[in-house]
Amino acid sequence: MSQQVWAAQALESFDAVVSATEGFRSRAGQRLMAQQVAHTFSSATLGKVDEESGEAAPTRSIAVIQAGTGVGKSLAYCAPAIALALSRGTRVLISTATVALQEQLVNKDLPALAALMPQPFKFALAKGRGRYVCKLKLDRLAGTGEAEEEGEDDLFAEEEAAARAKRPRHETEARIQFYSTMAQTLSKGAWDGDRDSLDTPPEPEVWSPVAAEGASCTGKHCPAFSQCTYYDKRKELVGAQVIVANHDLLLSSLGARVLPELDNCLLVLDEAHHLPATALDQFACSMDLSRITWIERLASRGLRIGALLEVEEIADIPKHSAQLRQTLQDLARIVMDVYGAQLKSQPSAWGPARVRVPRGELPEPLIAPLGLLAASAEGFLDALRAISKALRAEMRDKPDEAKRLSTLYAQIGMLAPRLEELHATAQLLLQDSPEGAVPAAKWFTLEVDGDFIVVKAHASPILPGTTLRNHLWSAVRGAVLTSATLTSCGHFDFFLREAGLHGDEATTTLEVPSPFNYAAQGTLIAAETRADPKNAAQFTTEMVDALLHDIARVEYGALVLFTSREQMRQAVDALPTAMRSVVLVQNALPRTQLLRRHRERVENGEPSVIFGMQSFGEGLDLPGRLCESVFITKLPFAPPDDPVGEARAEWLRAVGRDPFSELVVPATAIRLAQWVGRAIRTEEDMAHVYCYDKRLTRTSYGQRLLKGLPPFALEQRAPL
Repeated sequence: MSQQVWAAQALESFDAVVSATEGFRSRAGQRLMAQQVAHTFSSATLGKVDEESGEAAPTRSIAVIQAGTGVGKSLAYCAPAIALALSRGTRVLISTATVALQEQLVNKDLPALAALMPQPFKFALAKGRGRYVCKLKLDRLAGTGEAEEEGEDDLFAEEEAAARAKRPRHETEARIQFYSTMAQTLSKGAWDGDRDSLDTPPEPEVWSPVAAEGASCTGKHCPAFSQCTYYDKRKELVGAQVIVANHDLLLSSLGARVLPELDNCLLVLDEAHHLPATALDQFACSMDLSRITWIERLASRGLRIGALLEVEEIADIPKHSAQLRQTLQDLARIVMDVYGAQLKSQPSAWGPARVRVPRGELPEPLIAPLGLLAASAEGFLDALRAISKALRAEMRDKPDEAKRLSTLYAQIGMLAPRLEELHATAQLLLQDSPEGAVPAAKWFTLEVDGDFIVVKAHASPILPGTTLRNHLWSAVRGAVLTSATLTSCGHFDFFLREAGLHGDEATTTLEVPSPFNYAAQGTLIAAETRADPKNAAQFTTEMVDALLHDIARVEYGALVLFTSREQMRQAVDALPTAMRSVVLVQNALPRTQLLRRHRERVENGEPSVIFGMQSFGEGLDLPGRLCESVFITKLPFAPPDDPVGEARAEWLRAVGRDPFSELVVPATAIRLAQWVGRAIRTEEDMAHVYCYDKRLTRTSYGQRLLKGLPPFALEQRAPL
């Protein structure tokens, strides 16, 4: 079948779904997007291509589509993509940034679409292994609330041991009860083992000890394999034509065969504006130079298990282990010799003290020890790989000993990732950048834990685009990237650079405007202060006064967005008694409970104002009276002390470029557009957006930021 026929049939499927949807109005922008999706996916060559035998080189086809709020982008990409996948005998992989959108697609959008499309299809949700419970761990913890024996198990990280020892008896008993209840609920089939499906998802420190993890998992050799939630979910993926994953899982599983092969599926990246930041997080690494007793435990386990299996490679483990411990101690001492004065002079109230290595050029005394560290870690890892290979062979040959062998495998697997991270961090720190090349960001942190000083080393790439080009786009044939905010200050260039697609001949862009009449539905009030926003103390005092004046007039729902915790704390402290019952503060309640309470108040005709930060600035869908006003306390510039951003700005300046204009302003434009986007969610909404930062209207870069916002009616207000 030809590309044109595939594309035409896919668009016909979209049109048929729209026609069959009761009360659904056809939207020109939505159909334009569906047409672009159909064209993009029909053009891509999928599957293996043998160029040596004369086959043409595969055609790559990538579309970057900004679809404004209200376009209906989920249907615009789902219907044509799924129709094409069914025609071409392939699968659709949809990746989102948040679990919330994943679940909306799987629980709402895809079931509705499946009921309307003529051809049946199956869909499944793919999450990282760590979001599912490990039944073996849960059963062991359900009896005691702790691991049975330190020598037998290592369910807790070393740094948590002190906190565990100090835990009051009643809290330990509560843990035991929690795990026991969880185990009973799982065994009765009343819970599916997914952390996100619990009524109240547990805190990370409670969930972590029972979370499934790849390093300690023996798969089909595990005695609990037949009841394993994670592998049950994996089976669902095998038979699904549509798989809904997230950006973290997509990038962390590259080459791991967890998801469909990227050269033989249709890839949709929704909330694509998050992709560059996710890439930096995925490829960054760090190592603890101070807490190192785990190395001795890993060596002891490796020697004991390797000897049982007669693995010859264990002979060098004692040497590698001793070398690692000594080298880490040497590195910690050298870091304190070189950077100690800077680290100790920083206030500790806002997290670990931090010092970045200028230009990524490590001081000479650190280079030799890091080289030794990398070599020792590599030798140690080689020995562990030999032991793991022998264990897997033994499991295959002796299935009746699966439980004992799985325990041995887990004892090594629970500590091995630390060794892998140590090796990766040392290698990235040692990465040398030739003249003009882009250096990695490198930095050290220090924090005090009681009487104990913890020194850590960190490294990260600084250009997400290069990382994505090398690791993702080199494998992808057909992809659609979409979001409501992909242009910055009116252009796609910034996102294309960040995403690694700038200059890629296979990439096309399309901007689909929102169907909303922003000029009639919304007003942007530029409420100025006398104080310069750069003068934080004076500005915050004046801004809080203006904010309290404005939120006192809120009749229904409103959202206030802050750029720092300190700024939000000052606003909360300044609330008059009568207004305290109206305000809901982020983190005072779990997010779902806070939003439920907000909805209940508004539905009862009461005012309700949410105070939140960056994570409340996007993804929140509060239509109608739930959010009639959005208050932006200050332009959302990224924190100035982010070491990756600092390193990148330093490199840009070194090559004669302006980081503020090229990096800071475009990134702020996307963030601001997201924040403003909370205001108008439907064609009936009417809303006001307040911004208290006079730089929005008084500076040239503020004018650039305004170009990236919806065309609201603009009102300027002098200081109160």
